[in-house]
Parts: sequence; structure tokens; C-alpha cells
Amino acid sequence: MEVHGQGWTKEAPARWDAAKAAAFGDLSPALFGLGTPADGEPLGDEWWRAEDGRGVIGYGRLDDSWGDAEILIVVHPDRRGEGLGAVVLDRLEHEAGRRHLNYVDNVVPLTHPRREEVSGWLRAHGFEEKADGELRKRVPRAVVT
Repeated sequence: MEVHGQGWTKEAPARWDAAKAAAFGDLSPALFGLGTPADGEPLGDEWWRAEDGRGVIGYGRLDDSWGDAEILIVVHPDRRGEGLGAVVLDRLEHEAGRRHLNYVDNVVPLTHPRREEVSGWLRAHGFEEKADGELRKRVPRAVVT
């Protein structure tokens, strides 16, 4: 699927690999509840890979349950600041809308080295912070194909 010039591919099955490790950069996957996966190890939840003509730009993860979805957005360190996180967020919201989910949410770990920056980015993209630190956004109700 082409999205604003970017490729968006569901990984089935999703596995830890060198491209994911590069996209996470200096962020440990354990920070996001992924443990310390070995190369080729399967990953839980649903993952999509975002690519352009230069390679993998990032990943989106969606874990839906109880009518909502926890999401994770990862953009390759060399590509941060180009607006690509918004593209990944848009695609995850599109998928959540297609499933008729109510909210997408994210909890930025307290130990995240750029916690305030990431939380601010999510708020700027329509997420509201709850008292427990969870950031959540209502999924648009547009008809999604």
C-alpha cells in the first residue's frame, strides 16, 4: 500500500531483525515490553513496516483488545524529524478505524530518554493525557476501506 509515497506492509509473522534493531536505535526494545529479542524471534501483536525508496523508515505496532488499541510508533533515528511518525500514526489510526475501535493509546515509559518530547508529540497529534500517564486519542469514525 502506498501512503504519501511511503510503503506500508503488514508483517506476518512479525519477527525481530536487523531493520527493527536499527529503527529502535539507542532505545532498548525492553523499554517497550519486548524483552531482549534475538534475531528472527517472533514478536507479539501486529506490526507494519513503513518504507520508502531509501529503505525502512520505521514501524507501527497495534495491540487491540477490549475495543481499544495500544500503539507503538518507531521511526529510524536517521529519519526522525521528517514527519514520518505522523504517517505511521495515520496508518495505525486507519487500521483502528477499520476495526471500529474506540481509542488508540500509548504510555511513554517513565525511563524513556525523550519522554517529555514524545509525550508532547503525541499531545500535539490529538492525544489527551490521563491521570495515570496514559495518552489516548479517539479513533476517527470515518468510513474506512
